Amino acid sequence: MSDANGTNGADPENDPDASNLPSPRGEGEEIRVQRGMFGANNGGDTSGYGGLVRSVRLPGEASRPYGGWFDEVADELEGALEEQGLLPGNAIEKTIVDRDELTFHIEREHLVRVAQTLRDDPALRFELCTGVSAVHYLHDKGRELHAVYHLRSITHNRLIRLEVSAPDSDPHIPSLVPVYPTNDWHERETYDFFGIVFDGHPALTRIMMPDDWQGHPQRKDYPLGGIAVEYKGAQIPAPDQRRSYS
Repeated sequence: MSDANGTNGADPENDPDASNLPSPRGEGEEIRVQRGMFGANNGGDTSGYGGLVRSVRLPGEASRPYGGWFDEVADELEGALEEQGLLPGNAIEKTIVDRDELTFHIEREHLVRVAQTLRDDPALRFELCTGVSAVHYLHDKGRELHAVYHLRSITHNRLIRLEVSAPDSDPHIPSLVPVYPTNDWHERETYDFFGIVFDGHPALTRIMMPDDWQGHPQRKDYPLGGIAVEYKGAQIPAPDQRRSYS
């Protein structure tokens, strides 16, 4: 997404006052403080790193200029939404530029319209969605579930990301299958592993786990589980019955 120098087209050495210099990374929002290497909290951390204290932060909102073609995409998207009578600030929660990548955080009720605009606007033309995956931030209260979409413009050779959040208590996000039909099975897999319900999906079913499986295995609060193993006469208990570190 950036040139060989990683500057999105800006040349800070020859043009230090260029208006397309990328904005600095925001401080971000702290969602938790992790103590020790693995977050153990009862003295059971045997890694030798029990004294570590680390702030876990999500990338912060960027300010303009974003750098390179990022501003062009942001301007065109905001202008196209305004033409449809939708205030950009109501649809785009925040814009993040981090590690030379552009991410739009979208309010879930406006996801379909934003995606269709990104696909159809001639100046944008993000024709391809390479799928949706998810992240479960257990400590990001009120928006624990994050769905992440990667959009590629074959016309303009650009790649951006959309991110949409939903709370554990209401894990509903509109389906993008009507806009990007290739998301069909990706949304099924994300539903299966994370429990995000994609409203409007033509047939939202489990795709990896059995139909009667309880829970969603890639959530951070999902029990470890497992089965006992016998090895050369020794009995090894299932993971959830071994020593607990937290």
